Amino acid sequence: MSMINSTLSPARLPPGRRIYAIGDVHGCDATLAAIHADIAADLLARPVASPLLIHLGDYIDRGPDSSQVIARLMRGPPVPGTEVLNLMGNHEHMMLSVLAEADPEMARLWLRNGGDASLRSWGLEPDDPPSAWRHQLPTPHLAFLRGLSLHHLEGEFLFVHAGVRPGVPLARQTSDDLMWIREPFLSFAGDFGVVVVHGHTPGADPVIRKNRIGIDTGAVLGGRLTCLVLEADQLFFISR
Repeated sequence: MSMINSTLSPARLPPGRRIYAIGDVHGCDATLAAIHADIAADLLARPVASPLLIHLGDYIDRGPDSSQVIARLMRGPPVPGTEVLNLMGNHEHMMLSVLAEADPEMARLWLRNGGDASLRSWGLEPDDPPSAWRHQLPTPHLAFLRGLSLHHLEGEFLFVHAGVRPGVPLARQTSDDLMWIREPFLSFAGDFGVVVVHGHTPGADPVIRKNRIGIDTGAVLGGRLTCLVLEADQLFFISR
C-alpha cells in the first residue's frame, strides 16, 4: 500500500462526513480486496460519524476477475455500517447494451474492449452468440448491474464515472456524457459549479484540478488502483 499525505482539497464536505472513492477496478478483485482492507484499517484507526464508500464504475472487462468483483460489491460494505454507493461505468453500460440488443457489431466492440475476459470470468465463451450470454449470466449479477447509479452529489462534490459536459446543468446531462465523456470535459478550466470526482481516463497519477479530481490510475494497465479519501477540506490517496 502507498499513501499520499493529506493536502488541501478544492472543495469540502460537511462535518462528520468522510468519503472513500475508488477508481476503475477492471476485474482486479484481489487489488480491490486490498483497498477495502485499507479502508477498514483507516476507519478503525480514525472512526468517523458518517463514512461513505463510492465505487466509480468500470468493475468489469480486461482484468481476469470481473465476476468476482461484482460478487464482492454485492456482499456490501467492507466495514459494517458504512454506506456504499456503486456508480455505472461505460464498460457496464456496454455489457448491458449488448445483452439487451444482441447486436453483433456492438458485441464485437465490447469484446475488443475486454468483454472477452469478463465472459470467461463467468465461465462463458466469447465465441457464443450474445443471446446465449444473456441466458447464462447470473440473474443477481445482472440485476446489480442494472441498478447502478449514474452520479452522486455530496457537499461541493459530484461523483461520476467519466465527467460532465461543460455548460450543461446536471439535470440535463446525458447518460452517455456521464459515462463516456473525455473532451471537452478534461481540458475545461472553468467552473462546473461543483468539483467533479471521476475515473474513466487513466493516468500514471491522480489528477487534482480546481474543478475536478481524476482517480483512474490504470489498475489493469500496469498501474495502480487508487482510492481518494475526502474529509472536511482535506484529501489524500490510498493506492495498491
